Amino acid sequence: MTVSPVFKVQLDAPRNLIHIWYLGNVTATGMAACVKEVERCLPVLRPGFTVLTDLSGLESMTLDCAPHLTRIMDLSKSHGIGTAVRVIPDQTKDIGFNILSIIHYRRGVKIVTCATLAEAERALVT
Repeated sequence: MTVSPVFKVQLDAPRNLIHIWYLGNVTATGMAACVKEVERCLPVLRPGFTVLTDLSGLESMTLDCAPHLTRIMDLSKSHGIGTAVRVIPDQTKDIGFNILSIIHYRRGVKIVTCATLAEAERALVT
C-alpha cells in the first residue's frame, strides 16, 4: 500500500524562502516528519527569510499536530523569520495559525494571509 505524503517542503535559497504544503489528512506523525524537514532547511536561509505555508490541499489536521506546528514556528523565529505568508483558501481550515502566530511570533514577523497561491506569490514580491 502506498501512503500519500501529508506535506511537502521546498527550499528556495536564492529567494530566501521555504515553502510548506500540507496535503490531505495530516496527523501528528506526518507533522513530526515535517518538523525534521523544516529543521534541515533552516540553516541555509538568511535572517529575514519567508515561510510560505499552503493549505490549499489540506483536508484536515488533527489537534495533536499543534505541538509540531508550534515547533516549526519557534524554530523559524529562532532562525530569524521575517515574513510568514499563508495560503488559506477555506477559512474553516485555518487550524489556528493566526492564534498560534500571536503567541509564537509576537512582534517583528510580518504575517500575510491569502486566499490563493497566486495572491501569495504577489505578496512575496512586495
